[in-house]
Amino acid sequence: MLIVMSKGATAEEIEVVIKRIEAHGWQAKPIPGGERTAIGILRNHGPVDGAMFLGMPGVRDAIPVSKPYKLVSREMKRENTTISLGNGDVIIGGDKIVVAAGPCAVESEKQAISIAESVKKSGAAIFRAGAFKPRTSPYAFQGLGKKGLQILSKVREETGLFIVSEATDHEVCDVVEKYADIIQIGTRNMQNYRLLKRAGQAKKPVLLKRGMSATMDEFFMAAEYIMSEGNDQVIMCERGIRTFTKHSRNTLDINAIPFMLKTTHLPVMVDPSHAAGRRDQVTALARASVAAGCHGLLVEVHNAPDQAMSDGPQSLLPEEFDDLIKGLKAMNFQV
Repeated sequence: MLIVMSKGATAEEIEVVIKRIEAHGWQAKPIPGGERTAIGILRNHGPVDGAMFLGMPGVRDAIPVSKPYKLVSREMKRENTTISLGNGDVIIGGDKIVVAAGPCAVESEKQAISIAESVKKSGAAIFRAGAFKPRTSPYAFQGLGKKGLQILSKVREETGLFIVSEATDHEVCDVVEKYADIIQIGTRNMQNYRLLKRAGQAKKPVLLKRGMSATMDEFFMAAEYIMSEGNDQVIMCERGIRTFTKHSRNTLDINAIPFMLKTTHLPVMVDPSHAAGRRDQVTALARASVAAGCHGLLVEVHNAPDQAMSDGPQSLLPEEFDDLIKGLKAMNFQV
């Protein structure tokens, strides 16, 4: 249920509605908007009779919310959510395409800073790199851990780029929150509910990647876990789903982009690198994603991909990334 207050509702009238909601053992979630304040009713275990609110001062309407993912749904919040980094230096969810670029994993300080300087020059606003790496094989490179995050902190200090890095479990989330500007939840952890709840308690934005076999409802419910803990700064990230195809690593679900833009108020980003799994498809998928309306891209870039410790085959060379950004600008997109 969504209680819509009238435009001139006072703070006292809003507070009275909140108290009535809480008196029934439910949770009240105020949602300020440009034209109205709405109050979402959460944690109710059955239908709510809107009539108990309609006669209250300041209440304009009571609207049932049909989706199980309430906080995520555009039914609950009509206006787009935007996420600000720094002092508004970067806005995710606005008119400008925000690009995060960098290697799959931090390998060394020299490597990270060199790539960061290159992608910043081309137009990236965020540096992406993993310090903790969940790998299919236990023998593969697992990341540099805290040392990698310290390197990323130095990258931010020297280049001014914001940092997004992955948290692989709820304990790791503590240190990632300390060093990164955005906490990434990877595809393998999309339904790690303990981690989602911990990310929901963080004071940093969370970039949530879609599970490789997840439906959209499952994806939205994972975001709901984060938001239900109080963190409204969630970025949805499509990164390709597992299908029967052999010509790419995954299949980028382009259809998901306009569907998410219609269904949720949260910003939508796309990772064409993990969708493709091969360098020669990344640029085309990135362009298609932007044309479909996404708010940003995550692109893997490496200055020596043949020697990369993870995901070298899907990493663009710096000059290829530069061409990608120039191509988007030539298509009249703001990057």
